[in-house]
Amino acid sequence: LSMFLFTLRLFFRLRKELIAFNPDLIIASSTYPLDNFPIKFLAGKFAALHCYEVHDLWPLSPMELGGYSKYHPFILIMQWAENFAYRNVDSVISMLPKTLDHMMGHGLDKKKFKYIPNGIAIDEWMDQVEESDYALRINKLKVEKDCTIVGYVGGHAVSNALEYLIEAADHAKVFAPYLQFVLVGNGSEKKALIALAKKKELDNILFLPPVSKCSIPPLLASMDILYLGCRRNPLYRFGISPNKLIDYMMSAKPIVHSVEAANDLVKEAGCGISVQPENPEQIVNALIGISKMDKSSIIEMGKKGKEFVLKYYDYEKLAEDFLIFATKK
Repeated sequence: LSMFLFTLRLFFRLRKELIAFNPDLIIASSTYPLDNFPIKFLAGKFAALHCYEVHDLWPLSPMELGGYSKYHPFILIMQWAENFAYRNVDSVISMLPKTLDHMMGHGLDKKKFKYIPNGIAIDEWMDQVEESDYALRINKLKVEKDCTIVGYVGGHAVSNALEYLIEAADHAKVFAPYLQFVLVGNGSEKKALIALAKKKELDNILFLPPVSKCSIPPLLASMDILYLGCRRNPLYRFGISPNKLIDYMMSAKPIVHSVEAANDLVKEAGCGISVQPENPEQIVNALIGISKMDKSSIIEMGKKGKEFVLKYYDYEKLAEDFLIFATKK
Protein backbone atom coordinates (compact mmCIF):
# COMPACT_ATOMS: atom_id res chain seq x y z
CA LEU A 1 0.00 0.00 0.00
CA SER A 2 2.85 2.37 0.87
CA MET A 3 4.49 1.71 -2.51
CA PHE A 4 1.34 2.47 -4.48
CA LEU A 5 0.48 5.56 -2.41
CA PHE A 6 4.00 6.94 -2.83
CA THR A 7 3.82 6.45 -6.59
CA LEU A 8 0.40 8.10 -6.79
CA ARG A 9 1.53 11.11 -4.77
CA LEU A 10 4.51 11.63 -7.05
CA PHE A 11 2.18 12.54 -9.89
CA PHE A 12 0.75 15.44 -7.92
CA ARG A 13 3.22 16.59 -5.27
CA LEU A 14 6.41 16.44 -7.30
CA ARG A 15 4.70 18.18 -10.18
CA LYS A 16 3.91 21.11 -7.88
CA GLU A 17 7.47 21.20 -6.56
CA LEU A 18 8.94 21.27 -10.05
CA ILE A 19 6.89 24.29 -11.15
CA ALA A 20 9.48 26.48 -9.40
CA PHE A 21 12.24 25.31 -11.77
CA ASN A 22 12.77 23.15 -14.81
CA PRO A 23 14.86 20.06 -14.01
CA ASP A 24 17.34 18.75 -16.55
CA LEU A 25 17.38 15.28 -15.00
CA ILE A 26 14.97 13.32 -12.79
CA ILE A 27 16.25 10.16 -11.09
CA ALA A 28 13.93 7.32 -10.12
CA SER A 29 15.69 5.74 -7.17
CA SER A 30 13.18 3.61 -5.28
CA THR A 31 13.98 -0.01 -4.56
CA TYR A 32 10.92 -1.02 -6.58
CA PRO A 33 10.30 0.21 -10.17
CA LEU A 34 6.82 1.76 -9.82
CA ASP A 35 8.02 5.36 -9.57
CA ASN A 36 9.25 5.20 -13.16
CA PHE A 37 5.67 5.78 -14.33
CA PRO A 38 5.25 9.24 -12.74
CA ILE A 39 8.89 10.12 -13.40
CA LYS A 40 8.47 9.37 -17.09
CA PHE A 41 5.39 11.59 -17.18
CA LEU A 42 7.14 14.43 -15.32
CA ALA A 43 10.32 14.12 -17.39
CA GLY A 44 8.21 14.48 -20.54
CA LYS A 45 6.35 17.48 -19.17
CA PHE A 46 9.57 19.32 -18.29
CA ALA A 47 11.69 18.02 -21.19
CA ALA A 48 14.03 16.43 -18.66
CA LEU A 49 16.08 13.26 -18.89
CA HIS A 50 14.86 10.22 -16.97
CA CYS A 51 17.42 8.04 -15.14
CA TYR A 52 16.57 4.81 -13.31
CA GLU A 53 19.00 4.04 -10.46
CA VAL A 54 18.81 0.33 -9.62
CA HIS A 55 19.66 -0.88 -6.13
CA ASP A 56 17.90 -4.24 -6.27
CA LEU A 57 16.35 -6.22 -9.09
CA TRP A 58 12.58 -6.16 -8.75
CA PRO A 59 10.48 -8.26 -9.04
CA LEU A 60 13.29 -10.84 -9.06
CA SER A 61 14.14 -10.14 -5.41
CA PRO A 62 10.70 -10.94 -3.94
CA MET A 63 10.40 -13.91 -6.32
CA GLU A 64 13.71 -15.55 -5.38
CA LEU A 65 13.90 -14.50 -1.73
CA GLY A 66 10.20 -14.43 -0.88
CA GLY A 67 9.04 -17.35 -3.01
CA TYR A 68 6.45 -15.38 -4.98
CA SER A 69 5.18 -16.91 -8.20
CA LYS A 70 5.79 -14.96 -11.40
CA TYR A 71 2.01 -15.11 -11.89
CA HIS A 72 1.22 -13.44 -8.55
CA PRO A 73 -0.71 -10.19 -9.25
CA PHE A 74 1.81 -8.10 -7.29
CA ILE A 75 4.71 -9.63 -9.23
CA LEU A 76 2.93 -9.12 -12.55
CA ILE A 77 2.52 -5.41 -11.76
CA MET A 78 6.16 -5.09 -10.74
CA GLN A 79 7.30 -6.93 -13.86
CA TRP A 80 5.22 -4.58 -16.01
CA ALA A 81 6.85 -1.62 -14.23
CA GLU A 82 10.38 -3.03 -14.67
CA ASN A 83 9.83 -3.69 -18.39
CA PHE A 84 8.34 -0.22 -18.83
CA ALA A 85 11.36 1.36 -17.13
CA TYR A 86 14.03 -0.43 -19.17
CA ARG A 87 12.24 0.31 -22.43
CA ASN A 88 11.50 3.97 -21.77
CA VAL A 89 14.25 5.52 -19.62
CA ASP A 90 17.11 7.59 -21.00
CA SER A 91 19.70 5.86 -18.78
CA VAL A 92 20.07 3.15 -16.16
CA ILE A 93 22.66 3.36 -13.38
CA SER A 94 23.13 0.02 -11.64
CA MET A 95 24.83 -0.39 -8.27
CA LEU A 96 25.21 -4.08 -9.11
CA PRO A 97 27.92 -4.89 -11.69
CA LYS A 98 26.46 -7.95 -13.43
CA THR A 99 22.90 -6.88 -14.21
CA LEU A 100 23.19 -5.86 -17.86
CA ASP A 101 22.12 -9.19 -19.39
CA HIS A 102 19.07 -9.35 -17.13
CA MET A 103 18.09 -5.79 -18.02
CA MET A 104 18.61 -6.32 -21.75
CA GLY A 105 16.33 -9.37 -21.44
CA HIS A 106 13.62 -6.98 -20.28
CA GLY A 107 14.05 -4.39 -22.99
CA LEU A 108 17.05 -2.21 -22.06
CA ASP A 109 19.32 -0.84 -24.78
CA LYS A 110 22.93 -1.71 -23.84
CA LYS A 111 24.04 1.87 -24.58
CA LYS A 112 21.84 3.16 -21.78
CA PHE A 113 23.54 1.09 -19.05
CA LYS A 114 26.33 2.03 -16.66
CA TYR A 115 27.57 0.38 -13.47
CA ILE A 116 28.36 2.83 -10.66
CA PRO A 117 28.77 1.27 -7.19
CA ASN A 118 28.15 2.56 -3.71
CA GLY A 119 31.04 4.59 -2.39
CA ILE A 120 32.17 6.74 0.48
CA ALA A 121 32.44 10.46 1.22
CA ILE A 122 36.17 10.48 1.89
CA ASP A 123 36.34 13.84 3.71
CA GLU A 124 33.34 12.98 5.86
CA TRP A 125 34.84 9.63 6.84
CA MET A 126 38.20 11.15 7.68
CA ASP A 127 36.76 14.13 9.56
CA GLN A 128 34.23 12.24 11.67
CA VAL A 129 36.70 10.92 14.21
CA GLU A 130 35.29 10.81 17.70
CA GLU A 131 37.33 8.81 20.20
CA SER A 132 35.38 5.76 21.25
CA ASP A 133 35.29 4.18 24.71
CA TYR A 134 35.13 0.89 22.84
CA ALA A 135 38.41 1.61 21.06
CA LEU A 136 40.07 2.27 24.42
CA ARG A 137 38.50 -0.88 25.86
CA ILE A 138 39.67 -3.02 22.93
CA ASN A 139 43.22 -1.64 23.08
CA LYS A 140 43.27 -2.45 26.80
CA LEU A 141 41.99 -5.97 26.06
CA LYS A 142 44.81 -6.53 23.55
CA VAL A 143 47.41 -5.57 26.15
CA GLU A 144 45.88 -7.63 28.96
CA LYS A 145 45.28 -10.82 26.96
CA ASP A 146 48.01 -10.43 24.34
CA CYS A 147 45.38 -11.31 21.76
CA THR A 148 44.47 -10.62 18.16
CA ILE A 149 41.13 -8.82 17.82
CA VAL A 150 38.74 -10.06 15.15
CA GLY A 151 36.10 -7.38 14.68
CA TYR A 152 32.65 -7.11 13.18
CA VAL A 153 30.85 -3.76 13.19
CA GLY A 154 27.33 -3.57 11.79
CA GLY A 155 23.85 -5.07 11.86
CA HIS A 156 23.11 -8.36 13.56
CA ALA A 157 20.47 -9.54 11.09
CA VAL A 158 19.79 -12.91 9.48
CA SER A 159 21.46 -11.78 6.25
CA ASN A 160 24.76 -11.09 8.07
CA ALA A 161 25.19 -14.81 8.86
CA LEU A 162 26.95 -14.09 12.15
CA GLU A 163 26.18 -17.51 13.60
CA TYR A 164 29.01 -18.81 11.40
CA LEU A 165 31.38 -16.35 13.03
CA ILE A 166 30.25 -17.71 16.42
CA GLU A 167 31.02 -21.21 15.12
CA ALA A 168 34.43 -19.95 13.96
CA ALA A 169 35.05 -18.57 17.46
CA ASP A 170 34.22 -22.03 18.83
CA HIS A 171 36.83 -23.59 16.52
CA ALA A 172 39.33 -20.87 17.45
CA LYS A 173 38.96 -21.77 21.13
CA VAL A 174 40.91 -24.94 20.30
CA PHE A 175 43.05 -24.04 17.30
CA ALA A 176 43.75 -20.33 17.90
CA PRO A 177 43.05 -19.35 21.53
CA TYR A 178 44.80 -16.02 20.97
CA LEU A 179 41.90 -14.82 18.76
CA GLN A 180 39.39 -12.58 20.54
CA PHE A 181 36.14 -11.81 18.73
CA VAL A 182 34.35 -8.47 19.18
CA LEU A 183 30.90 -7.88 17.63
CA VAL A 184 29.60 -4.31 17.72
CA GLY A 185 26.06 -3.46 16.69
CA ASN A 186 22.43 -4.39 17.08
CA GLY A 187 19.73 -6.26 15.25
CA SER A 188 17.03 -8.91 15.28
CA GLU A 189 19.49 -11.80 15.72
CA LYS A 190 21.62 -10.36 18.52
CA LYS A 191 19.86 -12.13 21.39
CA ALA A 192 20.04 -15.46 19.56
CA LEU A 193 23.75 -14.94 18.84
CA ILE A 194 24.49 -14.14 22.50
CA ALA A 195 22.53 -17.24 23.52
CA LEU A 196 24.52 -19.37 21.05
CA ALA A 197 27.82 -18.06 22.43
CA LYS A 198 26.67 -18.82 25.99
CA LYS A 199 25.55 -22.31 24.98
CA LYS A 200 29.00 -23.00 23.59
CA GLU A 201 30.59 -21.45 26.70
CA LEU A 202 32.73 -19.11 24.65
CA ASP A 203 34.92 -16.73 26.63
CA ASN A 204 36.66 -15.41 23.52
CA ILE A 205 33.76 -13.34 22.23
CA LEU A 206 32.49 -9.93 23.31
CA PHE A 207 29.20 -8.33 22.25
CA LEU A 208 28.95 -4.53 22.39
CA PRO A 209 26.10 -2.10 21.60
CA PRO A 210 26.23 0.00 18.41
CA VAL A 211 28.32 3.17 18.19
CA SER A 212 27.78 6.48 16.43
CA LYS A 213 29.11 6.88 12.91
CA CYS A 214 31.72 9.32 14.24
CA SER A 215 33.20 6.58 16.40
CA ILE A 216 33.59 3.99 13.65
CA PRO A 217 37.05 5.04 12.33
CA PRO A 218 38.87 4.75 15.70
CA LEU A 219 36.88 1.62 16.55
CA LEU A 220 37.94 -0.15 13.35
CA ALA A 221 41.49 1.11 13.84
CA SER A 222 41.65 -0.61 17.23
CA MET A 223 40.89 -4.02 15.69
CA ASP A 224 43.41 -6.31 13.98
CA ILE A 225 41.31 -8.26 11.46
CA LEU A 226 37.82 -7.42 10.24
CA TYR A 227 35.15 -9.92 9.27
CA LEU A 228 32.25 -9.59 6.86
CA GLY A 229 29.98 -12.44 5.83
CA CYS A 230 26.68 -13.12 4.12
CA ARG A 231 24.41 -16.06 3.59
CA ARG A 232 24.29 -17.75 0.24
CA ASN A 233 21.94 -15.72 -1.91
CA PRO A 234 21.06 -16.48 -5.53
CA LEU A 235 20.72 -12.76 -6.25
CA TYR A 236 24.41 -12.24 -5.51
CA ARG A 237 25.11 -13.63 -8.98
CA PHE A 238 24.40 -10.07 -10.11
CA GLY A 239 27.00 -8.68 -7.70
CA ILE A 240 26.98 -6.78 -4.41
CA SER A 241 27.80 -3.25 -3.33
CA PRO A 242 28.05 -3.22 0.50
CA ASN A 243 28.70 0.11 2.22
CA LYS A 244 30.06 -1.66 5.30
CA LEU A 245 32.86 -3.22 3.28
CA ILE A 246 33.95 0.22 2.03
CA ASP A 247 34.29 1.40 5.63
CA TYR A 248 36.28 -1.71 6.47
CA MET A 249 38.66 -1.09 3.58
CA MET A 250 39.07 2.57 4.55
CA SER A 251 40.31 1.46 7.97
CA ALA A 252 43.36 -0.15 6.29
CA LYS A 253 42.80 -3.42 8.14
CA PRO A 254 42.96 -6.91 6.57
CA ILE A 255 39.55 -8.46 5.94
CA VAL A 256 38.16 -11.97 5.96
CA HIS A 257 35.30 -11.91 3.45
CA SER A 258 32.86 -14.84 3.61
CA VAL A 259 30.57 -14.40 0.62
CA GLU A 260 29.82 -15.86 -2.80
CA ALA A 261 29.03 -13.17 -5.35
CA ALA A 262 29.75 -12.09 -8.90
CA ASN A 263 32.22 -9.51 -7.61
CA ASP A 264 34.58 -9.53 -4.65
CA LEU A 265 36.23 -6.25 -3.68
CA VAL A 266 38.51 -7.92 -1.14
CA LYS A 267 39.92 -10.22 -3.80
CA GLU A 268 40.15 -7.40 -6.37
CA ALA A 269 42.02 -5.14 -3.96
CA GLY A 270 44.12 -7.91 -2.40
CA CYS A 271 43.23 -6.60 1.05
CA GLY A 272 42.36 -9.87 2.75
CA ILE A 273 41.21 -13.46 2.26
CA SER A 274 37.91 -14.47 0.70
CA VAL A 275 36.28 -17.76 1.74
CA GLN A 276 33.07 -19.62 1.02
CA PRO A 277 29.95 -18.40 2.86
CA GLU A 278 28.52 -20.37 5.78
CA ASN A 279 31.82 -22.15 6.36
CA PRO A 280 33.25 -21.59 9.88
CA GLU A 281 36.27 -23.82 9.25
CA GLN A 282 37.38 -21.70 6.29
CA ILE A 283 36.68 -18.53 8.27
CA VAL A 284 38.90 -19.53 11.20
CA ASN A 285 41.63 -20.82 8.87
CA ALA A 286 41.67 -17.46 7.06
CA LEU A 287 41.85 -15.61 10.40
CA ILE A 288 44.73 -17.78 11.52
CA GLY A 289 46.47 -17.32 8.17
CA ILE A 290 46.37 -13.53 8.44
CA SER A 291 47.33 -13.48 12.11
CA LYS A 292 50.42 -15.59 11.38
CA MET A 293 51.70 -13.19 8.72
CA ASP A 294 54.55 -10.85 9.59
CA LYS A 295 53.52 -7.39 10.73
CA SER A 296 54.71 -5.58 7.59
CA SER A 297 52.70 -7.92 5.34
CA ILE A 298 49.57 -7.37 7.43
CA ILE A 299 50.01 -3.59 7.20
CA GLU A 300 50.57 -3.81 3.44
CA MET A 301 47.46 -5.95 2.99
CA GLY A 302 45.34 -3.41 4.87
CA LYS A 303 46.80 -0.47 2.92
CA LYS A 304 45.75 -2.06 -0.36
CA GLY A 305 42.11 -1.85 0.70
CA LYS A 306 42.30 1.84 1.55
CA GLU A 307 44.17 2.68 -1.64
CA PHE A 308 41.55 0.77 -3.65
CA VAL A 309 38.70 2.77 -2.08
CA LEU A 310 40.45 6.10 -2.60
CA LYS A 311 41.02 5.25 -6.26
CA TYR A 312 37.63 3.81 -7.22
CA TYR A 313 35.01 4.56 -4.55
CA ASP A 314 35.26 8.27 -3.76
CA TYR A 315 31.74 9.72 -4.05
CA GLU A 316 33.09 12.87 -5.70
CA LYS A 317 34.41 10.77 -8.59
CA LEU A 318 31.38 8.49 -8.67
CA ALA A 319 28.97 11.43 -8.67
CA GLU A 320 30.81 13.03 -11.56
CA ASP A 321 30.62 9.77 -13.54
CA PHE A 322 26.92 9.50 -12.69
CA LEU A 323 26.08 12.99 -13.89
CA ILE A 324 28.15 12.74 -17.06
CA PHE A 325 26.45 9.52 -18.08
CA ALA A 326 22.91 10.38 -16.96
CA THR A 327 22.87 13.81 -18.63
CA LYS A 328 24.32 12.83 -22.00
CA LYS A 329 21.85 13.03 -24.86
